[in-house]
Amino acid sequence: MTAPSAVSAARQILTSLHEVMASRSNAQTKLNSVVEAIGQGLDSEVCSIYLLREGMLELFATKGLAQEAVHVTRMDIGEGLVGTIAETSEMLNLAEATAHPDFSYRPETGEDKYHSFAGVPIVRRERAVGVLCVQHADPRRYEEVEIEALQTVAMVLSELIANADLVDEEDVALLGARQTGPVRLTGLVLVKGLATGNAVYHQPRITIEHVMADDPAAELSRVYLAFDKMREQIEKMASQAEFGVGGEHDEVLETYKMFAYDEGWSRRIIEAIETGLTAEAAIERVQQRTRMRMRQIDDPLLADRMHDLEDLANRLLRIVSGQMGTAASQGLRSDTILIARNLGPAELLEYDKRRLKGVILEEGSLTAHVVIVARAMGIPVLGRVRGLRSAVRDGDALLLDADQGNATVRAAPPMVEAFEARFAKSKERQASYAKLRDVEPFTKDGTRITVMMNAGLRDDMPALAQTGADGIGLFRTEFQFLVSATLPARERQTRLYRDVLEVAGDKPVVFRTVDIGGDKVLPYLRHNNGEHEENPAMGWRALRVALEREGLLKVQARALLEAAAGRTLNVMFPMVSEPWEFDAAREVFESQRNYLKKLKKPLPESIRYGAMLEVPALAETLDLLAPKLSFLSIGTNDLTQFLFAADRSNPKLAERYDWLSIAIMRFLRRVQTSLVGHPVDVTVCGEMGGRRLEALALMGIGIRRLSITPAAVGPIKELVRKVDLPELAEAMTLWLAVPPPSLREALTEWAEARGIEVD
Repeated sequence: MTAPSAVSAARQILTSLHEVMASRSNAQTKLNSVVEAIGQGLDSEVCSIYLLREGMLELFATKGLAQEAVHVTRMDIGEGLVGTIAETSEMLNLAEATAHPDFSYRPETGEDKYHSFAGVPIVRRERAVGVLCVQHADPRRYEEVEIEALQTVAMVLSELIANADLVDEEDVALLGARQTGPVRLTGLVLVKGLATGNAVYHQPRITIEHVMADDPAAELSRVYLAFDKMREQIEKMASQAEFGVGGEHDEVLETYKMFAYDEGWSRRIIEAIETGLTAEAAIERVQQRTRMRMRQIDDPLLADRMHDLEDLANRLLRIVSGQMGTAASQGLRSDTILIARNLGPAELLEYDKRRLKGVILEEGSLTAHVVIVARAMGIPVLGRVRGLRSAVRDGDALLLDADQGNATVRAAPPMVEAFEARFAKSKERQASYAKLRDVEPFTKDGTRITVMMNAGLRDDMPALAQTGADGIGLFRTEFQFLVSATLPARERQTRLYRDVLEVAGDKPVVFRTVDIGGDKVLPYLRHNNGEHEENPAMGWRALRVALEREGLLKVQARALLEAAAGRTLNVMFPMVSEPWEFDAAREVFESQRNYLKKLKKPLPESIRYGAMLEVPALAETLDLLAPKLSFLSIGTNDLTQFLFAADRSNPKLAERYDWLSIAIMRFLRRVQTSLVGHPVDVTVCGEMGGRRLEALALMGIGIRRLSITPAAVGPIKELVRKVDLPELAEAMTLWLAVPPPSLREALTEWAEARGIEVD
């Protein structure tokens, strides 16, 4: 059958089905008419419809098989060729049916004279509710266009079946449970933690209620307008600054543009409408074709490109249906694990925190700012999960283990019980840590360790009292910029900083000036003259941006000075590479203080200036900078990637370089000892200090101040109380002088021998 004749046949069949569905005859009569129309349209000797009833597939109508078998022939899910199609929701196309391992002969049907077989699932709300199949006496594989015609008809049948209540919803649920058993997915741990909940897609799948078009011309008009709007959106995305930094965004957008203007893709959608489908059904029909091809692709790169095409089809479907909102706008109804390709921090914050328990991303990286926000919110995140969309359906039960880097879909009861036992134990541990809220963290030898927490949002502040942290060692002011559609006005910044200080009370808050650029690009702030950066992490970012855009830093300086009136202001500059950068930033603050003083405005009682050591070069000039510093914070996340020249957002390198390597520990000890004798507080900020084994190592080289995630405060306070510092320092000194094969293993053995639990 040629392509034009396939379109013609599909159109002829749909015209017949339109008449059948519009008739007043009962459901059985309609199905009998349907198999006759399909058989005639495809010149098929046999056409049969099997539907789900009481958990089994029942022959409901047939042309060509024995009529006595109708409502008599029944088979289990997974039994025979029909049962296999229902179980897998995938089509079969066989030249010789008996050669298939799942073939099951039913003598009452009289099918023994037929050799070729093709069948497609009848899907309703992402579940197979039946099977449509054709057979011929001659052995031959059916052409692709014939399979497509069958799939088109199956879409129409799903609507007829639903409207006639031929399939019970309980049967559908039963089939869904049986056809999709447990699946374990693996990925990259972005934020640790355990969570359970039902899968909810960030961009919900559109449910197509109407398959057959009353007015094909009107449907064509709708899809033409949707194509124009979609292409306009893609062009707009490509022109925005946030997509101008090279790398994956450029590749994705180029692929999007290629598909968005692909005539073959759009022509197939138009042809599907011309057969009599609605615009939504036509797009879905072409998507089914894409999915069918994706299953046959072994090349991962090509498979990814096909995923891009499916993303684009979903975008077109949302436009044409008018359903552009995300799941956040619809509200979460139960404990939820959010599923997305990628996610921005503002999008994450739109969700109800009481019901959002975890996030699984198809992409995602350790340095993405949504990860920082999720960590602050205490939400576990698993990223770079391949095959996510094909394995997880909306509403599926999920067990997310972002400690071990996996998620289980539709877990069996024993797996659920084991997970819940782990979860309960984890909660017990958290409860025991909560009891330490008012306990000061002294080591066994009486040394006080300062344990502070990191924050960046107004909503983070209650954790200060809940954890009993000593203060905010790092308040990331850029979060307000990242979640805003426009540059935050000075008054708005002042209000946030004042609120934070009021909640903190007598506890110190260290405000880091805005750290944007790199992976934290603001769409409303054009930077770097729009030039492509080969390595954004080491490019025009953080203090480099602030000093060039002095107006940005001036506004923030004034906001911080006004907010801290009558208090001590702790301000820290990020990514300082040389002392002159610190001096220049400090001068901006001092000039603004003098300006406010002339205006007789209330001022801070004192200002403590600090720098963040992330660039290794700064360590070589600390003797010059120390007299000007009140504190130094070591940012271990960036420092590690710069020391090893290893991008931590690259999954191949993310776990390659250990924080407990001799190189890092010697470097940190050298920084610590170089400031002995100077009145400079040295703090380690970031994920390293919040991990128990790493925290032990840091205390062993002389670090006495940590600033970590709120969730880590309790575990670290509990750890501190078990440590004898002189003994630990002696062991670390020996290991750094004469390194063992693995410092991590040596320290773990040391801790376990003393009854100290590590991660």
